[in-house]
Amino acid sequence: MEFHHETGRVYVLGEDGSVLAQVTFPEEAGRADINHTFVDPSLRGQGVAGRLMEEAVSRLRAEGRKARATCSYAVKWFGEHPEHADLLK
Repeated sequence: MEFHHETGRVYVLGEDGSVLAQVTFPEEAGRADINHTFVDPSLRGQGVAGRLMEEAVSRLRAEGRKARATCSYAVKWFGEHPEHADLLK
């Protein structure tokens, strides 16, 4: 599975170019807002959402950015991964 990166987004494309999974984290008030996670039903149950979050966190760390989590999945993920709590502002 190949993850694609853009400013404020990590995503996975299907063979037809459609978005099969993504996490969005646009810049708001000087920090990234992790506000949406989506995984197509065809990929659910395979850990894709967690991998998207790992990619997003890696990108935020590399850019020296802080974040807040408003997406319910992101809130849950950070709760299960306290080693990344330092990214939350």
